[in-house]
Amino acid sequence: MSVNSLNVSLDAQGFPEPATLHANLGTAALVEHAVRNGEGLLAKDGPFVVATGKHTGRSAKDKFIVRDAETEDTVWWGKTNVAMTPAHFAALKADFIAALGQRDQLYVADLFGGSQPEYRVNVRVINELAWHNLFIRTLLVRPTDDQLASFEPEYTIIDLPSFRADPERHGCRTETVVAVNFTEKLILIGGTAYAGEMKKSVFGILNYLLPIRGVMPMHCSANIGPEGDTAVFFGLSGTGKTTLSADASRTLIGDDEHGWSDTAVFNFEGGCYAKMIRLSAEAEPEIYATTKRFGTVLENVVIDPITREIDFDDSSLAENSRGSYPIDFIPNASADNLGPVPKNIIFLTADAYGVLPPIARLTPEQAMYHFLSGYTARVAGTEIGVTEPEATFSTCFGAPFMPRHPSIYGNLLKERINKGGVKCWLVNTGWSGGKATEPGIKRMPIKATRALLNAALDGSLNDAQFSIDPNFGFEVPIAVPGVETRLLNPRGAWADAQAYDRTAQDLVRKFIDNFGQFADHVDASVRAAAPVAA
Repeated sequence: MSVNSLNVSLDAQGFPEPATLHANLGTAALVEHAVRNGEGLLAKDGPFVVATGKHTGRSAKDKFIVRDAETEDTVWWGKTNVAMTPAHFAALKADFIAALGQRDQLYVADLFGGSQPEYRVNVRVINELAWHNLFIRTLLVRPTDDQLASFEPEYTIIDLPSFRADPERHGCRTETVVAVNFTEKLILIGGTAYAGEMKKSVFGILNYLLPIRGVMPMHCSANIGPEGDTAVFFGLSGTGKTTLSADASRTLIGDDEHGWSDTAVFNFEGGCYAKMIRLSAEAEPEIYATTKRFGTVLENVVIDPITREIDFDDSSLAENSRGSYPIDFIPNASADNLGPVPKNIIFLTADAYGVLPPIARLTPEQAMYHFLSGYTARVAGTEIGVTEPEATFSTCFGAPFMPRHPSIYGNLLKERINKGGVKCWLVNTGWSGGKATEPGIKRMPIKATRALLNAALDGSLNDAQFSIDPNFGFEVPIAVPGVETRLLNPRGAWADAQAYDRTAQDLVRKFIDNFGQFADHVDASVRAAAPVAA
């Protein structure tokens, strides 16, 4: 029995068809199925609320790429891109197919990864859970009925949270596995109910495919100003990509994953995936409003089972509580999911050391240095096993999702910055006045961050007076209307200036040590943009 038909059947792909196949269902139908299946609860104002169990973030150490003739010389092998043998994948695939054959019903969605037609990829997602199918249908680009009628999947994702991997048989680490096979164009996800694994798998596909076509894939949010000026915001989870791009005065292109072609910045997705913890209507009104909408999915948000009221301040289920919603739930979202090539690039970091200023202007060489460095603070909950903020470097602000060598993406970015005369900024949304772990130390006020960003994007910040940061060499504004002067000078925000100096030099050394792996892949001008050790 098939509720909706598929242009290419599962059987034609070599996958068993269940007794009941739910293909390309809409939001209302999928919510009905999820409720009937007991997968979650409907909240008071309409969103569907689920708990993902022990996996409330990505299982980064359980992801593998099949190492074969296709990937041997194209993937950047190491601690991020870990190899799986073709034999182990074959065993895993056989067991996934067997598991599919035991399911009475499955949910299938045919979707696009990428909004610019000439660069998108056709992705089929097969799920055992209705809410997972709703999630990925929300997050990717949804084809029209006419497009579905001729849809042919290029890549397929099979996501079975109930599957338990066997490390010895499957060559993995635990019962959880995310296995990517670029030759077979197949991704297998098992042993985790965290829906973000699917979304990031599509990001990985595009990060592998697009550079060879001259398109820069980016872990960034993007929006457009009233003058048609596009800005892109690079940053890892928790640095503010979603929050800062959802600005009522600018048109949202997307909140997380984009491509930069010769003609456009285009969203890879058709939805947003925002952090929900301590969300407030005052600080983030556009995102908060989505939590009152039917069609939004809330993960690991605490809900009262009687009143169905939601408590965003309760982190007992996860610090990394999430909400997924269609991009058009943001009132000023781009209808086309794309915009012009950018005029400004913002590198977002949540500095756990309290060393970096809230904003700094970068030269193109400094921009390259900070892009390859990808410094931020790993925020509790975004990855399994992380319970405290800690300093980390994630090249290209997205190392876990970059299959190719960082220099591939770095050189593409450098070319595009130079070609477009793009202005580059480093924005610290992290802590000020001390280390994040010290009592009483708070994060940068979001109002101050927005004021600084607005000044950068409207061009007025370029007219400010700047000083040179003695540690990092970039330009820091001395005064900006609407922003407390003490925030602009991180050393002055510390009660103990000498403690700041010691901490700053410690961070400088971390930058220098980390960048050693890229030194041979960049020119002398980029190496000279490094911070200065005393």
